Amino acid sequence: MAASRPGAKDLTQGPIASTLLMFAIPTLASNILQSLNGSINAIWVGRFLGAQALAATANANIIMFLMFSVVFGFGMASTVMIAQAVGARDPDAARRAFGSAVGFCSMLGLGVALAGWIGAPALLRLLATPAEAFDLALVYLRVIFIAMPATLLSVMMMMGLRGAGDARTPLIFMIVSVAVDLILNPVLILGLGPIPAFGIAGSAAATAAAGFVSLIGLVAFTYAKDLPLRLRGKELAYLWPAADQMRVLVGKGLPMGLQMIVMSASGLVMIGLVNREGLLVTAAYGAAQQIWTYLQMPAMAMGAAVSAMAAQNIGAGRWDRISRITGYGIGYLLAITGAMIVIILLFHELLLSLFLGSNQAAIDAAWNMQLLASWSFMMFGCTMILFGVMRANGVVVAPLVILCFTLFGVRLGFYELGYPHWGADALWLSFPAGSAVALLLAWAVYARGAWRTTRLLVPVHEEQCRETVNSDAEPAGRIAPAG
Repeated sequence: MAASRPGAKDLTQGPIASTLLMFAIPTLASNILQSLNGSINAIWVGRFLGAQALAATANANIIMFLMFSVVFGFGMASTVMIAQAVGARDPDAARRAFGSAVGFCSMLGLGVALAGWIGAPALLRLLATPAEAFDLALVYLRVIFIAMPATLLSVMMMMGLRGAGDARTPLIFMIVSVAVDLILNPVLILGLGPIPAFGIAGSAAATAAAGFVSLIGLVAFTYAKDLPLRLRGKELAYLWPAADQMRVLVGKGLPMGLQMIVMSASGLVMIGLVNREGLLVTAAYGAAQQIWTYLQMPAMAMGAAVSAMAAQNIGAGRWDRISRITGYGIGYLLAITGAMIVIILLFHELLLSLFLGSNQAAIDAAWNMQLLASWSFMMFGCTMILFGVMRANGVVVAPLVILCFTLFGVRLGFYELGYPHWGADALWLSFPAGSAVALLLAWAVYARGAWRTTRLLVPVHEEQCRETVNSDAEPAGRIAPAG
């Protein structure tokens, strides 16, 4: 699996700074495209079909996010397994990990599609979906569930490719997916030309079609370019998940998926607290949240890039590079997120008016939130970098515990203690309070170093690893792993 092979990127050699940046940028671009696509689709539905249809998609999207959170966890586990195998120069182990992940995700997607179609009414009732939006949400959700296998499989494959050091191919097919979705949404909603109008089902069908087109293109491209993770001949048997691979996927994947769910649950609790402050504050918070969504993207993209790069280097025995990967990741995160915060604060009036129109009172309330809370996303990002490096060696429980404690214990505790003194401002100040404690705890776990002794997730040829360390590592790196 040499670096020169199409689609393969050796992240264990060469300059760390430029390699990490070039690897992270496509992932960041993919995240931005996904968010923009979701925002534009919401505009299509809201403008063409009205508030009831928009409420229907919002309720359906809650269910979809929970499903993607679980798959994200399995995808990150497979990313680490693949990256460690690539770093260890073991293409067969990488393909085994990729095949097990794809096979498991395919079965999971088919099971979810069937259960979702049958259970969609019960799920919507569980969410207390408003009666006037129920029928629309049911149609939308069932069409989305039909496309679930293709969508989940695309996500899993893209994450696997990033583990092999290929961030370019996932970006290409994210662009394809977004383009198809954006073009088909108005066509299928309104019924242009000979195509009949499908209403909200058309919006779901557009998203489904985009998922299938992207998946078919991704598979065809993988084989046409002979990418390192393609499976041929006897390797196709890897699509039946092996027991040892499943132990890692489930054991490491579930805690990582739960991290996403914990963050979402914390967000729901915060919305409940914000709603108590009245309609004006709720509207202002909705606008602030739209902007904060983009502030979190560098943390997620850089965290994923650092995790993949660190995993390859751990697989190669290049512990001497890990601390520098961590340092550059934090440096880039602070620079990118800091620049975004400055731009947001300088142009806050213009940005907030996009969501709040001419409501100056709401704009002022949102501006106050931005001043008090926006800078906390730099600390949040640094925490995600540290989690990403530890995740590269299979450490997933400590980050989950830290998130649970800080998002619920610290943040809500700060709100309860601070509300009598600062009122609603205690909500916005709870963001930096929680982020600061999370960063301190993450750094304490990282600096303590026990995570470095975790057993590798994939089999590594011990002799090969020893030779790599002896020939490439710095002298200090031979004595003990450098964090």
